[in-house]
Amino acid sequence: MKRPHTDTAINRRTFLKTSAMAAGAAVASANAGADTPDDGLDHRNERPDRMQYRKLGKTNFMCSALVFGCGAALAGGKAVRLLERSFEQGINFYDVGYDDYYKGSEKYLAPFLKRHRDDVWVTSKAPARIQSGKPLTVEMAKGAASYWLNQMDLSLSRLQVDYVDAYYFMGVSSPELVKSEEMANAFFKAKEAGKVGHLGISTHQNAQECLEAMLEVDYYSIAMIAITPAGWYDYRVQELLEDKGSLKDLKPLLDRARAAGIGLCGMKAARPIALTPYGGKYGKVADDSIVFAFDKFYDKKALNSGWSPYQRSYAYNLENGVDVVNSDMQNFRHFEENLVAARDSKLYFA
Repeated sequence: MKRPHTDTAINRRTFLKTSAMAAGAAVASANAGADTPDDGLDHRNERPDRMQYRKLGKTNFMCSALVFGCGAALAGGKAVRLLERSFEQGINFYDVGYDDYYKGSEKYLAPFLKRHRDDVWVTSKAPARIQSGKPLTVEMAKGAASYWLNQMDLSLSRLQVDYVDAYYFMGVSSPELVKSEEMANAFFKAKEAGKVGHLGISTHQNAQECLEAMLEVDYYSIAMIAITPAGWYDYRVQELLEDKGSLKDLKPLLDRARAAGIGLCGMKAARPIALTPYGGKYGKVADDSIVFAFDKFYDKKALNSGWSPYQRSYAYNLENGVDVVNSDMQNFRHFEENLVAARDSKLYFA
């Protein structure tokens, strides 16, 4: 992501000095996971000197606060070089998506998984395609379920694995589809076949309604939601839905979801304040000050942190509503900034 120049931007040398690597960390890293606690939780590649970890809903997976969003990042093999670096820094969740949208991403993740599959969580996703604007019928849902299951098989083949920890209904905007018995049966069929562990959704449109629909059933484990300090972000129309409230206003709903065992993975936390090519409506304006649009939600301590506006948005989300944050990281600087924000979010926002 191309970012505006600020005096607070960190360079590689600064990052290495502040990455909390204690003396002898190389030895500790080599033994990461060797003393896994017997607490019923799923521990993988935990390096607490470099990353914080949180239980991801009913999965019982202790997830790195920062999730590596592999979809756009790995399309065409762009950011493959960051995979090992992220693993070394304690990231243990890699999220990707089906090939029709994220061209080649699953294929480019496969070699990394061959080396580290037992040490990381991996998820992918595909849409359950239905006709937009029409009431959901049983036949439509059956067709969507069949397409989704077929895409899951293709994802497994491209990833060169026989099992993913979770598979999502991608880009869901229909609460009816979220509650569909046909879609649920498709998941149960795949789970029984040993292809997938958990079910989730990703949603950029009607996210609140879809999350509320998830609460009406009991088989979802993860919701990947487009949410910012200002509240929901509708990626389809590229607008903040500020009339539905800020992140803090939405916290009661998010707490209900968490209490129901749904792990909350925030995405698009900084997309509305990013400049082109990422920023949609907000990135097309000439005034670069838009990157500071979320500053009204932060106190003086956070504003004086020396962090970039993007780091603040990720850290704020982590401490005010979501369990973990997903980021599409395509260069070293972007990764470094997000790593620091996810690791140290409590310093300024707890």
